Amino acid sequence: MTFSFIVDGATVSLPGNAAPTLLEALRDHLDRVAPKAGCGIGRCGACVVLLDGEPVNACLMPLARVHGRRVTTGDGLDGPAADAVRQALAENHAFQCGACAPGFLVSITYLAGLSPRPSAPEVELALSGHLCRCTGYGGIRRAIRALFR
Repeated sequence: MTFSFIVDGATVSLPGNAAPTLLEALRDHLDRVAPKAGCGIGRCGACVVLLDGEPVNACLMPLARVHGRRVTTGDGLDGPAADAVRQALAENHAFQCGACAPGFLVSITYLAGLSPRPSAPEVELALSGHLCRCTGYGGIRRAIRALFR
């Protein structure tokens, strides 16, 4: 069986045995570098992508469940919301090593699309599936405050 789906606007096809998870397919076969391999158990958020517009952990998503669907990675995010998130993260020196950055970018851009002024609980929920080992979250939280003022 072949799995066909759309990644960052381009239709792709992979044999069913190419990769067990969406993350492995994206990184190992489709040359996407934004989703990172972190924990492998859906707890760090480094691999978050949008699947049909909803954030998912690509490390937990079986490739078979992606057939016929649309995937957007941090590489493929575009438009004013994504640009504003990138700018806020950069201006607030949100990251050091950057391993977690693509997942945060995807989730914060998703949140920005839901509400121009999310509540504190909504922000916490959006960030709850992400870990950053370098920054202590100060820059990330400053960026979010700047973005949603």
